[in-house]
Amino acid sequence: MKESRLKRGKGVAFAALALLLASPVVSWAAAAAPADTTAWWVWPLLLLVVTFVMGIIAVLGGVGGGVLYVPIIGGFFPFHIDFVRGAGLLVALSGALAAGPGLLKANLASLRLSIPVALVASSCAIVGAMFGLALPAYIVKLLLGVTILGIVVIMFTAKKSDYPDVPKADALSTALGIYGIYQAPDKTMNWQIHRTIPGLLTFIIIGIMAGMFGLGAGWANVPVLNLMMGAPLKISVATSKFLLSITDTSAAWVYLNNGAVIPMLVAPSLIGIMLGSFVGVRILKVAKPSFIRWMVIGILAFAGSKSLYDGIKAMNAPTPAPASHHTQEASHAK
Repeated sequence: MKESRLKRGKGVAFAALALLLASPVVSWAAAAAPADTTAWWVWPLLLLVVTFVMGIIAVLGGVGGGVLYVPIIGGFFPFHIDFVRGAGLLVALSGALAAGPGLLKANLASLRLSIPVALVASSCAIVGAMFGLALPAYIVKLLLGVTILGIVVIMFTAKKSDYPDVPKADALSTALGIYGIYQAPDKTMNWQIHRTIPGLLTFIIIGIMAGMFGLGAGWANVPVLNLMMGAPLKISVATSKFLLSITDTSAAWVYLNNGAVIPMLVAPSLIGIMLGSFVGVRILKVAKPSFIRWMVIGILAFAGSKSLYDGIKAMNAPTPAPASHHTQEASHAK
């Protein structure tokens, strides 16, 4: 019985990967067709299907939906990168808002730890969003490609520590009262943090990147909270998820105020991600973690390379020559 469920789980996971990798082919084929032959509902429907698969993979891989959403949708769908980043923030925000209350109730997410970090990260996310909207699209794609490939390196090399050794809390964390009690299944421990100032300075960069690219920031929050500042792993993961509900909200308002959030893109994305997450939770019980991890790394490497290629291609594209003096006179005469 267990073997059949495991085979079925692996089959669904392989099917999800095949569908996600096939989506660029479908997108390119549809994009090659004349604009007047493509019905308006085709792209939202494709978006619903792809984000459904993306929701499954995000749960299985333990990554936020925004990390997969922005490079894949921005690289293979005919939407402007500004709209994709705005939708990506809302995708990451919806998951954080859904999980936040439960994490706080379970005493996993720490308010003492999240409030000073959120103050820094959310302020910088606003700056990052404003800066990202002011940049040309090809520069954003170049930077996005480099960032995604950097995330791949982090995922490939990052280590985790369930219970980091923090011999003594630093002066700032003591003054802010950042400490707590972690109740694990096998032990109960008092936790504290150190290297608070370097951690907060790192969150300046994380906040700017989260707002600029619409990725969310769970991929960076957890290593900083866990490895640099010394919070237990589960506290770091839960606090990171809660942080997204503050950081992404700040950046999302900037995109919303600038008209970069459109319902045709956001609605199917949120529905697809949520439905896929429900299915992903069921598959997670029988899926093989190492396979899922390598699958997510491969997808991100592929999407990051595509974004980098698109940025370089747009940067090297010849600019249209200005109209000659005689052509301008002729057009005025008409």
